[in-house]
Amino acid sequence: MQKQDERYQDLVAVLKSASTLLGLERNSQLYRDVINVGNYLTNPNFRIAVFGPFNHGKSTLLNAILGTRALPIDLIPTTGAAITVKYGSDVRTRIMLRDGTEIYRSGTEVLQQYAILDGDRQMRKDVASVEVFCPHTFLETGVELIDLPGTNDRDEQDNLVREQLLSADLVVQLLDARKLMTLGERENLRDWLLDRNIKTVIFVANFINLLDPEEQKQVQNRLRFVAESFRAELPPGFSNLYRVDALPALRARLKGDVGAASSSGLVAFETALQNIVSILQQNRGDVRLPRVQAIASQIQLSLKNKIDPIANEFKPFDEKQNAKIEIKQKAQNLIKQGFNNSLAELRDWLSLPKLLAKYQADAAVALAENNFKSWQTSKLKKDFIELQLGVMKWLYQAYEFFKEERPEDLLISFPPEPQITLPSKPDNTELLSEPGAMAVGGGIGWLLGGPVGAAVVGSISYVLNKNIQKQEEKSVNESYHQQVAKLCINATEDYLSQFSSQALSILSEFERQAEKVIIFKVPQETQEVTRKREELRRLQQGFNQLLIELEKVKIPAKYQPYTETPKVSQTQPRQQERVYTRPPQQENTAKTTEKKVEPPKQQVYSPPPPPKTTPSPNPAELEAKFRNWEMDEEIARMKAEMRSPGFQNSKQQTSQNTQAPKPPQGQAEKDKIARAYKILGLPQNAALADIKQAYKTLVKKWHPDLFVNQPQMQKQAQEKMRLFNEAYTVLSAAK
Repeated sequence: MQKQDERYQDLVAVLKSASTLLGLERNSQLYRDVINVGNYLTNPNFRIAVFGPFNHGKSTLLNAILGTRALPIDLIPTTGAAITVKYGSDVRTRIMLRDGTEIYRSGTEVLQQYAILDGDRQMRKDVASVEVFCPHTFLETGVELIDLPGTNDRDEQDNLVREQLLSADLVVQLLDARKLMTLGERENLRDWLLDRNIKTVIFVANFINLLDPEEQKQVQNRLRFVAESFRAELPPGFSNLYRVDALPALRARLKGDVGAASSSGLVAFETALQNIVSILQQNRGDVRLPRVQAIASQIQLSLKNKIDPIANEFKPFDEKQNAKIEIKQKAQNLIKQGFNNSLAELRDWLSLPKLLAKYQADAAVALAENNFKSWQTSKLKKDFIELQLGVMKWLYQAYEFFKEERPEDLLISFPPEPQITLPSKPDNTELLSEPGAMAVGGGIGWLLGGPVGAAVVGSISYVLNKNIQKQEEKSVNESYHQQVAKLCINATEDYLSQFSSQALSILSEFERQAEKVIIFKVPQETQEVTRKREELRRLQQGFNQLLIELEKVKIPAKYQPYTETPKVSQTQPRQQERVYTRPPQQENTAKTTEKKVEPPKQQVYSPPPPPKTTPSPNPAELEAKFRNWEMDEEIARMKAEMRSPGFQNSKQQTSQNTQAPKPPQGQAEKDKIARAYKILGLPQNAALADIKQAYKTLVKKWHPDLFVNQPQMQKQAQEKMRLFNEAYTVLSAAK
């Protein structure tokens, strides 16, 4: 029982919390019902309420059961408060006023002051509760009797009665046999009892003794009809209709006349009442929970009426926001991937082995020909700027999409032009007789003049080839031209090494700064949206919690719980950790080289400045722009795959001189190509440029991502894309 009471306490707490969420006024009927049913669930006693219009003898019947004039009775409406009668060792009264004052008196005379109607037939406004304690064996079993004010007199009294009935385990509806079941009584039976799942009801007819025998027979028949038409939920074998002549029963009980009490119907009613109560006390949940279900249903309906409009308002709003965020997150991933690829390409280009393999020979020759600066601008810087722009375009794209932080230019300076000091020259005869001296005839030398300069240029190739053949040691017969060539080679190696080291270091820092640019942050919602979302969350949680508590006490629910829609959040892709090591500084193999240190000339090359800030595009423009951009990138990847050796439909490799493959052989291959032209909507023998443009246009029109909310169209688009890809593959291979 204690565990069950704890479950009831949780349910009561959730019902009160839901009332707060709904913002119910304290004087509203639903709020008062929640409070009353809460007090009812947590009350350990079994409550019996006597209910009926004024002057039906309710207080008289209770006094007869108690065997004393404990409750005030008169010929005019008297009871002005709900008087709860509980067990006590002696008769006493406790009255609680609304200001917290407690009035505790022996006997019940104080009821005449606080518990009856005043001269204007009004209830006292300052009385919160009235309790009477009596030493009766029935009450000692944990039973409470409630004497309610008469109905059909004042609205204030009716409201009090209606509230008290909700917290009664058993209702005794007292009927006047002289005017049986008036319209008002039938309405109260329907509205106050049946509609609120209060079905543990016993009818007691009073004043039958005042009718003549013939009238008594008619009333008995009508009473049976009333009892049979109302399906009371009482233990099997017990009637829901009894006759008690209240005033004769009270007189008989006060006199101790057992026979008179029995003939009044009091004894039979008391016996049935005690047996019914003893059975219902063992299954109090079956009695109380239907009343809770009736109130909980009203609370649930009120919550739904408040939740659904807000949820319906948020649904299109969140869908629109999610679509915008999805586009930007996909854009972020695409930009980050492109940036990382371009950065990796630049980093690979800057690696010293790659720089030496690609540029050292030409750089040494340019240095020997006194043409290093021109070579640096036309070749090295040109290649670098092309790769640099490939990196920066992604940052500009990121800034255009996200507007987080302006990208910083990739500033990489080139080392000063290398300078060398020549060794002392032998005589000209020896120079001209050296092997390899005329390897490049006709060159204009800047080191020694005349044909010797050409010899040095030729020696550069000779020395590099010897280095490839692992002839690193200095030959005793090494020519002067070869010595000068080695100086040029070592100088350019040192230049490229310095450029590689500085550039890679700058590039690592640049990559860290770029993370601030290529980042999409979900925009903060307005305070109004946040407030509404929080209100919706609280209402949904309150609704779901009420379902949980009702399920715990086995009350079925006709509603499904709400699935809380999480706030849109950003999921950042986890970046792979990369470790970059600075390449070791290459040792200069030319021991005799002396460098002249000149003030460095900072030559910084950066891409053009980003475009002027423009307002962010609206969602439709942004989506269209991203779709086009995304498809362009996808087409580029597909083309790259089709050009790769492993592509399944392109087994023939394209030769380096771009020589076209052999024309298709056989009629089947010709039909395949004709069909491909037809699929792309092109005439026979259309140019490759037209094929690419047609393919690109069709992909943008029929890409499946454009039909994510149209399953049938998306399926059709997927089939069309398959045909387009096959046609493009066939025609690309045939060109």
